[in-house]
Amino acid sequence: MSTSKKVVVFDYGFGNVRSAERALARVGAEVEITRDYDTAMNADGLLVPGVGAFSACMQGLKQARGDWVVGRRLAGGRPVMGICVGMQILFSRGIEHGVETEGLDEWPGTVGPLKAPVVPHMGWNTVDAPEDSALFAGLGTQERFYFVHSYAVHGWELETANPALRAPQVTWATHGERFVAAVENGALWATQFHPEKSGDAGAQLLTNWIGTL
Repeated sequence: MSTSKKVVVFDYGFGNVRSAERALARVGAEVEITRDYDTAMNADGLLVPGVGAFSACMQGLKQARGDWVVGRRLAGGRPVMGICVGMQILFSRGIEHGVETEGLDEWPGTVGPLKAPVVPHMGWNTVDAPEDSALFAGLGTQERFYFVHSYAVHGWELETANPALRAPQVTWATHGERFVAAVENGALWATQFHPEKSGDAGAQLLTNWIGTL
């Protein structure tokens, strides 16, 4: 019997689904690209990619019922991982060109323009991860990951009042200013960078996620 984990890459029209599929398969996952509700609900893990504008991604996700899938999975403690704009839409809102769009509101916070001399932030960068991060386990402090974005979350607003619960693990990066590069919060993990484009370091990170499924 196969012991590989089943991961669905949610296909709502706004993500590099083939790159994600190849990267997940490389580290041993059984991968399916689909927007089928039942398949996405029943998978061990759900990966939500995202490229382009926040508002367009949210519109596409809702049309594919992805907002329902993410919400229902998290309500049942089922793992979800967002990548790039797939991370950004997990926050309360995004503001692009002065237009505000509601996000999935799984985390409080606003996605706004990245203030830096050169935008977009495109290329390799290091991150500042918590020492006890499960997502970055086995990765050194000088590992670099591949970013492509012009917008970011500039602060972390969610606090865990219950000391019995593990506090969210927030990883940061800097390009012109400090921004959220990754989050681990119970069943919901996300990265601003692209692990599927980040070589061996990205493969290790995806391996770490699959190991939690």
